[in-house]
Amino acid sequence: MNNGSFIVEGNCKLSGEITPQGAKNEALQIISGCLLTDKPMTINNIPNIIDVRKLISLIKGLGVKVEKHNDNKYTFTADSIDLKYFASKEYLNEAKKIRGSVLLLGPLLARFGKAFLPKPGGDKIGRRRLDTHFHGFIALGAEFKYEESTDEFFLAAEKLKGTYLHMDEISVTGTGNVVMAATLAEGTTTIYNAACEPYIQQLSKMLNRMGAKIEGIGSNLLKIEGVRSLNGTEHTILPDMIEIGSLIGLAATTQSSLRIKDVRLDALGLIPSVFQKLGIKMSFDNDDIIIPEQDIYEIQNFIDGSILTIYDSPWPGFTPDLLSIILVTAIQAKGSVLIHQKMFESRLFFTDKLIEMGAQIILCDPHRATVIGLERKSQLRGITMSSPDIRAGVSLLIAALSAKSPSRIDNIQQIDRGYERIDERLNALGANIQRV
Repeated sequence: MNNGSFIVEGNCKLSGEITPQGAKNEALQIISGCLLTDKPMTINNIPNIIDVRKLISLIKGLGVKVEKHNDNKYTFTADSIDLKYFASKEYLNEAKKIRGSVLLLGPLLARFGKAFLPKPGGDKIGRRRLDTHFHGFIALGAEFKYEESTDEFFLAAEKLKGTYLHMDEISVTGTGNVVMAATLAEGTTTIYNAACEPYIQQLSKMLNRMGAKIEGIGSNLLKIEGVRSLNGTEHTILPDMIEIGSLIGLAATTQSSLRIKDVRLDALGLIPSVFQKLGIKMSFDNDDIIIPEQDIYEIQNFIDGSILTIYDSPWPGFTPDLLSIILVTAIQAKGSVLIHQKMFESRLFFTDKLIEMGAQIILCDPHRATVIGLERKSQLRGITMSSPDIRAGVSLLIAALSAKSPSRIDNIQQIDRGYERIDERLNALGANIQRV
């Protein structure tokens, strides 16, 4: 897929039902976890997106047998890993292209005693440190080397040893990586201040089905008793909660009625209630969310009458990945809201495009933006813009669909990295998005 553009017809009104894709962030962890065993692993509901396809081709290069049943179901068997390829220029080149490649470190280090990685790419949303991963591996007994001239990391360990770890930041990928490494370590590993997102819960449950001994799933204190080896299993990835949130925001912004199918409400945390604070009506039917067509939605104030603040925090708080969507959804609301993006420092810079489209947003600093709702008194104008990261890309797409004139969004590879065939799936509901 080239780095193309979307031409988006505005004034869009959607209707119908849509089933969310599998969770991107979970898929990257689960696929990496398949390297912990030489037995077959069958994974269902894998999202067919760029980042996942890149990771699959990377592990294929390492010698993993990949059997594709359909676009969303694969069996992986890592019974003959080629460690020479691992140190090759080709591997380092491929691994650079995807941030998720860092998740291969834990499984490879635990099972084969060594791992290499170039500094991975991914989103441009400010500094994203890998220190948490490396401190975790070093605590488990790995030797760590960083080659500055080539920007490459090397890890080696005869045998990892269980330890007590207090993580310096609540990192989802950092926790996942250390958990995978600890499953095959000697003795018991305790991880405090662990991330407890559904992605980590899913990974831990899968590892336990493979024979790992992980306690404390769903909390920030994990206890892992190392085992000698792991078996294969079958696993189904949760629906992507970020896509579900994006669809709720899209329905509200475009005054559309949508039924979002099979959302696994029990794993959505605060997401529905935060959108309800923006005044968005929704009802729940079994595991579906139904968003009715709604002209005006009014942002609630805090109980004392002060302006609502929505901020991100580690799970079970509100996910940072949806703040861009909340911001766009607030543009046509009645009332004002302060969006406080605590975790990443340049995720709000895309607001300049929304201001150019006619939104009333005050960017207070790199972390905070105040949105003054337009109450539909004026409609956004279509413009030409470029997608800086996955989540901002979809936020701009939502703004474009609600605008009164056509828009052009360039660099849509950033959207394709996280959303599966978003243009086709929204067109089926009544949107008009052309890929050029």
